[in-house]
Amino acid sequence: MAACKNVIVVALGISINCINATMVHTFTKQQILNLNPRYILFIHLVINDMIQLTVSISLFLSSYIFYTISVPVCSILIMLAVFTTQNTPLNLAFMAVECYIAVCIPLRHAHLCTVKRTHVAIGLIWTMSVLSILPDLFILITTEPLEFFHARVFCARDMVFRSTYSITKRNASHTAFLVLVWLTLFYTYVNILFTAKAAKADAKKARNTILLHAFQLLLCMLNYVQPMLIQALMHLAPAAKVSTNFTSFIANQIIPRFVSPIIYGLRDNTFRTYFKKYFLCTVTIRTHPKTSVKMKSDNV
Repeated sequence: MAACKNVIVVALGISINCINATMVHTFTKQQILNLNPRYILFIHLVINDMIQLTVSISLFLSSYIFYTISVPVCSILIMLAVFTTQNTPLNLAFMAVECYIAVCIPLRHAHLCTVKRTHVAIGLIWTMSVLSILPDLFILITTEPLEFFHARVFCARDMVFRSTYSITKRNASHTAFLVLVWLTLFYTYVNILFTAKAAKADAKKARNTILLHAFQLLLCMLNYVQPMLIQALMHLAPAAKVSTNFTSFIANQIIPRFVSPIIYGLRDNTFRTYFKKYFLCTVTIRTHPKTSVKMKSDNV
């Protein structure tokens, strides 16, 4: 049963990362995409999801295969998972702001939303995420005995960063991040709505985009309530511990990573056109390698 669950998780992870990798390839090959701040932020979200999914699946597999791993290795994996988890809501906030500028102040969009400023925004996202976990690392080093760093633990955040200070700081940072992002989404959505009405224009797509940002943020929030949710389910059904952990992992880690490329990439007409071209080409090469080689030789 455990082997079957691991196969399912790995298969889903590989499938999602293959789709995301094709999206990254599509982005890098088309100048119309890689010079557009909107697509730069989107592809950063995709790459971030790929890293987060790979790390989370590695942690999931290690819990079944090794059960415990060394504290230093676990600390690195946990920190990387936290970085990428925190990045997602911040990236959604910047995507909402870009959409707001495009609809509400379109004459300044080209000046405000440049490629350079988008890269600065991505750097700011990573800086904020790193700063949110660094205090935990300092607390870990100063509060735990040296023997703890030579021990092996079940790799979970609360098993490594187990100080009460770390737990309090984690809850506070999660709350601050989510409040900041929710306020940003609410402000951008309301302004887009009123701008569309004032101009008597059809901003339905922009409004739908902001709502999708909100939906994705709700999925992100599952990561923050996951420990409490698992504890509640364990209390109600203690015998179903393994099934609860597996279901929780699929709901909190796999589904949000699966939804992101669909609701942001494939619903965009421009990106979808180029993506279909590269995706179908990749499928053809993998399915009929001899035919593909023959087509290349014929073209030569």
